[in-house]
Amino acid sequence: MVEVHPLYSPWGRFGLYSFFVDAPEPAIVDTGIATSPAEGMAPALARLGRRIEDVRWILLTHGHIDHVGGAHALWELTGRRAEIAIHEADAPMLRSRQAHVDEYVAGRGCHLGDPDGAAKVAAATEAVISGELEPTVSLTGGETLSLGGDVTVSVHAIPGHTPGSVAYVLDGQDDVFVGDACQIHGAANGFPGYADPAGYRAGLVHLRDEVRPRRLFLGHPYRHADGATDGVVLDGDQAQRALAESLDIEARVAEAARLWRHTGPDAGGSPHSPFAAVAEELGYTGDPTLEPSPFFTTLHGYTRTDKEHRHG
Repeated sequence: MVEVHPLYSPWGRFGLYSFFVDAPEPAIVDTGIATSPAEGMAPALARLGRRIEDVRWILLTHGHIDHVGGAHALWELTGRRAEIAIHEADAPMLRSRQAHVDEYVAGRGCHLGDPDGAAKVAAATEAVISGELEPTVSLTGGETLSLGGDVTVSVHAIPGHTPGSVAYVLDGQDDVFVGDACQIHGAANGFPGYADPAGYRAGLVHLRDEVRPRRLFLGHPYRHADGATDGVVLDGDQAQRALAESLDIEARVAEAARLWRHTGPDAGGSPHSPFAAVAEELGYTGDPTLEPSPFFTTLHGYTRTDKEHRHG
């Protein structure tokens, strides 16, 4: 049995989690932000009797800033010897800070109405991304990665949260690392965030029916309807509950978005505009302007899908 250890680092309203896979060629799944490797990971590994210099794999579940921000710093601490794996669709977010700004402008920025929004995102990338980096392993899904000895990891493409979201499955023990691809009711903002609704749902179904995790490792402590969390390491029953609840919530959001399409955008005046009717239908009263703004990210995903269908 390969041991897996959560590695925590704080960041704003969110707790950032990476995971150390204690294989013959040790791996860290996701990297937090620029300060996480030196200030969070290295001391935690030292307490386990392990050295960050010995990490040989950096496995990235997706390209968001709080998952790839520490990649360059971690790679440097390994003596630039670690392999860096990410799906090809999210690789631009590892290569370029500007890609994060472009994502903001093309997505949630359309609805936030903040004239300084792009500049704020650019400043955030400078502050929390440790460096631009070329992946050494570009993934598409279906790969098997060897972590030395007889330890292998299978890669499953589960686009939805981002175009390049993947799950890493520790073969033989069905430990599954999904980053932010299973959101339940979301994290601190209390709303699930995904860029592609159909892809998100398909990924959840694949995890539930095909992968069937023995343990599910999440990027953040995601919340149930009552606000409680199960933490970031879920056993089989908890994992199936989280996947089922995530599917149920996506169906409710999709139905609210469908009803909204019949009434059209509201006239404004609500922080949830132009989707105030969706927020009302779902009983969502959270602040949608707080980054990373999953409310607007998700609703933009439904409107973008509608446009693609109309013009397809």
